[in-house]
Amino acid sequence: MQPLRVHKGLVAPLNRSNVDTDQIIPKQFLKRIERTGYGDFLFYDWRLCADGSPDPGFVLNSPRYKGASILVAGRNFGCGSSREHAAWALSDFGFRVVIAPSFADIFLSNCSKNGMLTVVLPEDSVAHLLQNAEAKQNYELTVDVEKATVSDAFGFAAAFPIDPFKQYCLLNGLDDIGLTLRHQDDIARFEIARPSWLSGVGGS
Repeated sequence: MQPLRVHKGLVAPLNRSNVDTDQIIPKQFLKRIERTGYGDFLFYDWRLCADGSPDPGFVLNSPRYKGASILVAGRNFGCGSSREHAAWALSDFGFRVVIAPSFADIFLSNCSKNGMLTVVLPEDSVAHLLQNAEAKQNYELTVDVEKATVSDAFGFAAAFPIDPFKQYCLLNGLDDIGLTLRHQDDIARFEIARPSWLSGVGGS
């Protein structure tokens, strides 16, 4: 997992509340066994028309938001089922940061475990960012994970709450496997010292 320290990126505005995980990544794509390639199906039902062509009215199909890595959305983002595929789809599409007034709890956890930052800001701040992203060409934000701040080049600056452990993992690029591997030497010593008669415990 890549560390996330200071990220500056183009902002895409998704001015919708209660965006659930079935809209982020529809259920028919959950049969895939890989963890990559889900970006092609992000917001599938909103991005595509009935004939399969891109819907020109959907924000992520607009050329001005091509390459956006920060998504700003309405409250209760990521509600619905607990599918981790939603975080995979957003990350695979290129988003490193999602900003909203509130998020579903399980979605928050899934994002941090996949190296993506979720930023909670007050509704008026989010409304301001949405307005800027819609009105200003190439609107960018700078997100500092260590300082827990969001800012732009037009005078906006705000602090956001972040769990210290989540912050530590993002700054150091550690997912659950990475955290475990930090104790690799201790694990190896334990295995060496483990009595041989225990090696078959739990086996068939």
